[in-house]
Amino acid sequence: MARAHLVHRNGGWRLFVALPCGRNWPTHYFVGAVAPTVQERSQALTELNYALAENGEWSWTEDSEQLDDSASSVILIAVAPVVSMVGGAL
Repeated sequence: MARAHLVHRNGGWRLFVALPCGRNWPTHYFVGAVAPTVQERSQALTELNYALAENGEWSWTEDSEQLDDSASSVILIAVAPVVSMVGGAL
C-alpha cells in the first residue's frame, strides 16, 4: 500500500505519495508555515488522484535535521495509508 507523507521542513509543508517503484512521486506544496488541516490534506491528495485508505489515519512523529544532534532543528512528519483513485489500491 502506498503511503502519503506530510513533512515540515525549512518553514514549509510538503505532501508526497511514496510509491514503491517510482522516482517521480506525486507531490503537493502548501503555502505558509501552519500545518495543513485534515481537509486541506485530503484536498491535496484528491488533486494527486489519491485518497486516505479505508479507516486510514495520519500518524505523527518528529525527527531531527542532523542525526544524533540534540540541538538540531526538528522535522515534523505525518504518514497515512492511501489508495489510488485511478485504478484502485496499490
